[in-house]
Amino acid sequence: MQVRGLTRGTFETTATVCHACVWWQSRGNKTASKQRWMERAEEEFEEWGSVYADDDGRTLGSMQYGPSSLFPRAADLPAGPASDDAVLVTCSHVRADAGEWVEKSLLLAAIGEARDRGAAALEAFAYRYAPDTEPAVRHVHRTVFPREFLDEFGFLTLRRQGRVELCRLELGGLQPVEEGRRARVLRVVQEAFSPAPEPVPPGP
Repeated sequence: MQVRGLTRGTFETTATVCHACVWWQSRGNKTASKQRWMERAEEEFEEWGSVYADDDGRTLGSMQYGPSSLFPRAADLPAGPASDDAVLVTCSHVRADAGEWVEKSLLLAAIGEARDRGAAALEAFAYRYAPDTEPAVRHVHRTVFPREFLDEFGFLTLRRQGRVELCRLELGGLQPVEEGRRARVLRVVQEAFSPAPEPVPPGP
C-alpha cells in the first residue's frame, strides 16, 4: 500500500469523475479552469491532496485539500466560510470495493500534511444525518463528510447552520516526528487493522 501526493503528475490516476470537477474551485456563475487551478495550487501548496494505491498500483481513493483560500466555494456553504489559518479538506472519492481504512488513511495523511506545514488547524464541512439514515446514504456525497466520521478524529464544531457544520481539528498540540508523514499514515493504519498477537501461554 502507498499514499502519494496529489499533483498534476498523479491526478490522472484518480477517478474520472474528479478530472473535470471544479465545484470547490468555482463560485457563483464563474467556472474555474482546472488546469490553471492545479498550477496555482502547486505553486502555493505543492501537493494538494493524497492518493491511496494498493500493492498493484490500483488507485483505491483520493482526497483533496489545501489552504482554504484555494476553495472559493467554501465561502458560500452553510456554516462557512472556512478559516484563513486552516487547511481545508474539501472532498474524497473512494472505490466502492475499498476497505474502510482507505478514507481514514487519506484523512490521516491530510492531518500529517497540515501539521508538517505549520497550519493551525484542519477544517472540513460535515452533515449531521438523522440516526435512522442508511449507512450507504451517508457516504454518497463526499464533499460534505458525515459528522460521525470526523468525530473519530477529534474534530469539533466551529459553526452550525441546520444540519451542516464547519468542523475544526486544532493542530497546535500535535507534535511532528522524524518518520515521513505518509509512512507514518500507513504504519498507524496497518497497526489499527492488524490482528492482535496471540498471547504466549505461561511456561510450566
